[in-house]
Amino acid sequence: MKICFVANAESIHTERWVRFFINKGHEVHLISHKGRKIEGVIFHKLSTIGNSKITTERIRFVDLLTFCIRAIQTRRIIRKLKPDIVHAHNVILSGFYASISKFHPIIITAWGTDVLIAPKVSVLLKKIAKYVLKNADVITCDGLNTKEAMVKLDVGADKIKIIYFGIDTKKNNPVQRDAGIRERLNIGNSPMLISLRSFYPVYNIESLIQAIPIVLMEVPDARFVLAGTGPEENSLKDLITLLNIADKVIFTGSLSGDEIPKYLASADLYVSTSLSDSGLAASTGEAMACGLSVIVTDVGGNREWIEEGKGGYIVPVKNPQSLAEKIIFLFKNKDLNKEFGEINRKIIEERQDYYKEMEKMEHICSDLIENETRFQLGNQ
Repeated sequence: MKICFVANAESIHTERWVRFFINKGHEVHLISHKGRKIEGVIFHKLSTIGNSKITTERIRFVDLLTFCIRAIQTRRIIRKLKPDIVHAHNVILSGFYASISKFHPIIITAWGTDVLIAPKVSVLLKKIAKYVLKNADVITCDGLNTKEAMVKLDVGADKIKIIYFGIDTKKNNPVQRDAGIRERLNIGNSPMLISLRSFYPVYNIESLIQAIPIVLMEVPDARFVLAGTGPEENSLKDLITLLNIADKVIFTGSLSGDEIPKYLASADLYVSTSLSDSGLAASTGEAMACGLSVIVTDVGGNREWIEEGKGGYIVPVKNPQSLAEKIIFLFKNKDLNKEFGEINRKIIEERQDYYKEMEKMEHICSDLIENETRFQLGNQ
C-alpha cells in the first residue's frame, strides 16, 4: 500500500500512526508544514509565509496566504505521488489541505478541537469543517462526543468509525519506572505528580498551578512535573513565581516518545485539566497503562474510561479547589493510589491496545482502496 499522510509531523501521535504502517511494510509519505525525522517516512514539507501562526481554532487574515499556499502545495504533491490512499489528521488544517486535491479515497481523522471547538469559534472554521467532512470517504475519531459533534455538522453517522489512537501497552507499562529520572529532577522519594498536556488555553494548566499551593499545605514535599511546551509557557511561569511555588514545579519541555513512559512510570499521579478532549486523551491512556491513578476533568470520554473512585477521580473544569482535594487524598492514601493504577492498567490492556486499533485502520484502508479500484474499473 502506498499511503500519504497529511499531518503535523511534530506530533507524537502522528509518529505513532505512520510508524505502524512503516513497520507493516507499506510505502509511507508524510506531508507537513513542520519537519520531524521519522525513520522510513518520505517527508514533504509545506511552506510558511512570514510569521504565520495558523492554529486549529484561529486562522487570522494575515494567515490566509499561507493557508491557501499549503493547500495548493498539498494538492500538487498528492497528484504527483498518486498514492493508493490519503489520510489526513485534523479536519480544519491538514484535512482541508488534503481535501482540495479532490483525491479519493481519502480518510479524515478528527482530533477533537477541530470539530468540538473550532466550528463554534467562527463561521469560516465551521464552513471549512463541513466541506472537509462532506468530501471524506471515511471519517475516524476516538470518542463518541466527537462523533456526535460531527453528526451535528450534517455528517452521516454511518460514515464515521470509532478508531482509538491506542496505547502501546508493551512500551507504556509500570516496569519503565526509572529512579534515575527522580534523581535528575531532584525529587527523591517525594510524591510526584505529572501532566503531559501542552501549554495552550484548551488544556488549562493554570488550574493545576492554582491547585498546587492548596496541595502543599497538606503535602509540603510534593513535586509537580509539567512536561510540555506552548505559547502560555511564560505566563504560567509568571503565575508560579507569583504563587511562590517555583521550587516545587519542574518544567521538562516536550518529552520524546521513548522518554514519556519512563517519566509516567516514575510518577505517582497523573492529572489532566483540559477543557475539551476527544474520547480519552492519549496522554491519560498512557498514564493509565503505566499504572498511574489519574485525576481528569469532566470532558470528552473520560467517564467512559474512568470510573469515579475506582481508577481515579473526575473533577469539574476550572476548579482548583476540587482538584487539590483529590490530589491530597491520593497522595495521602498510597495503597489506594497504587490499587487505582493497577485497575487502570487492566482497562487499557483490554480496551485501548494500539496494535489492535491500528490493524482496524489498516483494514479500513484496504477496503477503501479495493472499492475505489472496482469503481475505476467499472467506469472504464
